[in-house]
Amino acid sequence: MSRERVYLDWNATTPLRPEARAAMLAAMDLGGNASSVHAEGRAARALVERARAQVAAAVGCKPAEVVFTSGATEAAAVLTRLPVGAVEVDPTAHDCLWSQRREGQGGRALAWGYANNETGIIAEAPARDEGVPLMLDIVQAVGKVPFSFAWSGAEMAIVSAHKFGGPKGVGALIVRDGVEIAPVLTGGGQEMGRRAGTENLIGIAGMGAAAEAAARDLADGVWDRVAELRNILETALSAADHKTIFVGNDLPRLPNTLNLIAPGWKGETQVMAMDLAGYAISAGSACSSGKVRANRVLLAMGYDEGLAAQAIRVSLGPLTTEEQVLRFADVWLAQYRKALSRAA
Repeated sequence: MSRERVYLDWNATTPLRPEARAAMLAAMDLGGNASSVHAEGRAARALVERARAQVAAAVGCKPAEVVFTSGATEAAAVLTRLPVGAVEVDPTAHDCLWSQRREGQGGRALAWGYANNETGIIAEAPARDEGVPLMLDIVQAVGKVPFSFAWSGAEMAIVSAHKFGGPKGVGALIVRDGVEIAPVLTGGGQEMGRRAGTENLIGIAGMGAAAEAAARDLADGVWDRVAELRNILETALSAADHKTIFVGNDLPRLPNTLNLIAPGWKGETQVMAMDLAGYAISAGSACSSGKVRANRVLLAMGYDEGLAAQAIRVSLGPLTTEEQVLRFADVWLAQYRKALSRAA
């Protein structure tokens, strides 16, 4: 009898929260356009504004600072609209920020990954000159670690709903009150003129409900238990003397993320072997899956190409159990021994 599959790729996407599902189903029954002034339109608008307040509470900003988008990638694209010549990007940042980097004259902006999706490492943005706008990628931080946009000092931040139990295809750009931005999408003037296009009512409702539930989990210490499981897994994997490297385990990091390098065993091969054994893990960002190249994040951290290609990411969630992580450790260690024996 085959065992149940175990999902250990929460940083790629999370299961849809029941609260989000319920909110989305309720939103499906609203027929009005949130830009319309009649009763049906006002009902839709009320739902959008409720979700805006829920997201704002979860990220520590004002509701008026939340601009709903199709996701974090679209939110990051506002960097192309800033009146600056250069955009400097954290070398370990997610591709959605990394793709926005450019050199030029006439001022600069800074884009920084607050919590790295591959290693889990949490890093404060470096000091910057007055007048240099900062965008933070807080996609992985929301609902997992304490964060407040209000005290971050950043002018902008990007958020994605499906990283904290909301639906895929909806996110937000957080823009500090008083900061003017030119919209990436123009047209109908929705989102207070900062993002055109009829609001994704169903997705926004799900995002708001998920944000509220995620904030509640954080306050209730749910992720403290996840951190304990991550540490149990790391201890179990380190028991065998295979010279496994645990990336960033001496630095502040997300409570659920374990990035490890297994010398002599390619990351993609590990992913396939564990998938066949019933475990979903990754060899890096889901946005980079299928691309045969060394891990850019690990290269930027100083690892050579060989080691960078031998890394995997295991990311846990509130539904993960101790039995699952210990069983994963046993299976992974057995597969690693096989890989090393074949290479000998």
